Amino acid sequence: MSVAFAKEESAEAASETILPARPISDRINLVTAAGFKMLQDELARAQQALKAANMLDDVNERRRQSAVPVRDMRYYAERVRTAQLMPVPASNQVVAFGHTVAFERDDGRTQTFRIVGEDEANPSQASISHGSPVALALIGKTVGDVVLLGQRELEILSIS
Repeated sequence: MSVAFAKEESAEAASETILPARPISDRINLVTAAGFKMLQDELARAQQALKAANMLDDVNERRRQSAVPVRDMRYYAERVRTAQLMPVPASNQVVAFGHTVAFERDDGRTQTFRIVGEDEANPSQASISHGSPVALALIGKTVGDVVLLGQRELEILSIS
């Protein structure tokens, strides 16, 4: 095999194994206790995947299999490092990080979401990031307050 083919193969393998970093928001990394545990679990899962990839004999396959775990380890290590664990809100008087808020939209729909950290937010599971437009509109408000979200109104029904 000529050197040209070896270099081409090495360049191809290298490009497959260097993934761009997962984007990290510049927003403060607030987390609930469950969110912090999730970050730690994901970091451990990435470390295990890298360990398994490093057991492979074929160097090119090892590089390919370790690319995602290496990227994920960097991301989750940084998220764990910068996490600010927030206590459970002491009062349900004013909407804050960690609260579950029920509100009615001006079209009559009622929705309930828990305000959590970015990594644990999942609107389909009734949780939204503290940096989402809805959370930003609700934080600091009380039951009965009507807030504007764009051209829409939301009335806070309950805080728990």
